Amino acid sequence: MSGPLSGLRVVEFAGIGPGPFAGMLLADMGAEVLRIDRAGGGDWPEIPVVSRGRSSLALDLKDEEAIGTCLTAIDHADVLIEGFRPGVMERLGLGPQTVLKRNRRLIYGRVTGWGQDGPMALLAGHDINYVSIAGALAIIGDPARPPSPPLNLLGDYAGGSLYLVMGILAALHERMSSGCGQVIDAAIVDGVSSMLAPLLGMRAAEVIEFDRARNVLGGTEAPHYRCYTCLDGRHIAVGPLEPRFRAVLSEKLGLAPATLSGVDDKEQWARLSETLATAFAERTRDEWAEVFAGSDACVSPVLTPEEAAAHPQLGGRGALREVDGLLQPAPAPRFSRTPGTIPGTRPTGLALLADWCS
Repeated sequence: MSGPLSGLRVVEFAGIGPGPFAGMLLADMGAEVLRIDRAGGGDWPEIPVVSRGRSSLALDLKDEEAIGTCLTAIDHADVLIEGFRPGVMERLGLGPQTVLKRNRRLIYGRVTGWGQDGPMALLAGHDINYVSIAGALAIIGDPARPPSPPLNLLGDYAGGSLYLVMGILAALHERMSSGCGQVIDAAIVDGVSSMLAPLLGMRAAEVIEFDRARNVLGGTEAPHYRCYTCLDGRHIAVGPLEPRFRAVLSEKLGLAPATLSGVDDKEQWARLSETLATAFAERTRDEWAEVFAGSDACVSPVLTPEEAAAHPQLGGRGALREVDGLLQPAPAPRFSRTPGTIPGTRPTGLALLADWCS
């Protein structure tokens, strides 16, 4: 394995949502990830792409010998990732109080929706519930309709996986001086709340409003920050927030330079949106993409993932590529000396564990 995390050993207890994606990110950066699967399969299917880079070991966690195998793996690991409800790992005999006594350098990463404590800690939930309670969902979507969840990107993966990985890397850095591991409580509601910082700041500075009918960044009302339907029914994304970029937009559309001069007056948004909608409906998406190519109008075609892979920018960088017949993202971010890679076939879980113990 290559990458900046080469040599790092991770034990990942199989789950759904943020845990597996965090494991993929670490594997992409070169970590050796041993995933503990449930013998006989779990309540979720195997998810391709996000499962790459793992060595898998299926165990019955109700069996005492299997728990012993888990403890052996954890004894030799740098990091543990688990996404069960609070108390589950403790009942299995794999809680942090037990394993940190055996391996004082272990970074014990726990990712859940609600966190390890609080009145809702033991309740079920999914991405839509976490982003709604955190205050993010209320400001997303068309004001004429109920709030629209942004798939499960905002909660599970941004607020969960990325904050878990950041916590792991921070704890690894701290371990260099202390020699000790610690427990990371990565709650999705905490991560989403943290991500609200820029928006709360912009609201305080009166740059944006949280009213979905008056939010410049909401994507539905502001004429200069939204998507428009083209002649072929496909879409174009428009985002020239600054006046100099709006001037380029007007020029490329064949409109008067002052067409968008009234965007600061929210009462004119509906009229200006209609003007732009009429203009964009005159050509296909790809025709408009050609018109705006190479300009600072901040206009781009709305692409599918397959189209994105062939786009000159993403395709040229190899941001999305086909590996083993599947469209996959390249490791991100990129490193100048120790680049990450899309991991190939990994040894079996038993073989990897034997190597750790040798």
